Amino acid sequence: MTKAMSVAAKTKQIVKKHGNDKSGMIAVLQDIQETFNYLPKEALKAAAKAMKVPFSRVYEAATFYTAFSLKPRGKNIVKICLGTACHVRGASALQDKFERTLGIKPGETTEDNKFSLETVNCVGACALGPVVVINTDYHGQVTMKKIDKMIDNINKEGAR
Repeated sequence: MTKAMSVAAKTKQIVKKHGNDKSGMIAVLQDIQETFNYLPKEALKAAAKAMKVPFSRVYEAATFYTAFSLKPRGKNIVKICLGTACHVRGASALQDKFERTLGIKPGETTEDNKFSLETVNCVGACALGPVVVINTDYHGQVTMKKIDKMIDNINKEGAR
């Protein structure tokens, strides 16, 4: 089975799980992204066909929400909160540290596909600022030293 075929087959299973109904489009896209770590074009086409909606509708939803990515992402997604509370507590310095340590800018992925770096406007944990979310784990009151420990832990344990 080719890669495109396996993507299409897996996507059909995901759509079926949601009742083959366009009303579940966001949930379908979330599950596709969870499965592939981004939204492959082949998956979007397969989802559109299975839900009997134009590809443009699926693409519109996939590009509207910033939580979705059309580019392959690293195994570990590092999100730095740049909301007001985090910003005033030094989030931009943390961003600089992540950029130097990982060798990438926001929106990029390391060559080994281990990390992707993203910035977000708010993660809703203002009292813990500055906040960094790695995959689904929230890290509050992040310092420069904590960044090194977080990255070392991922490199040792493999995270995800």
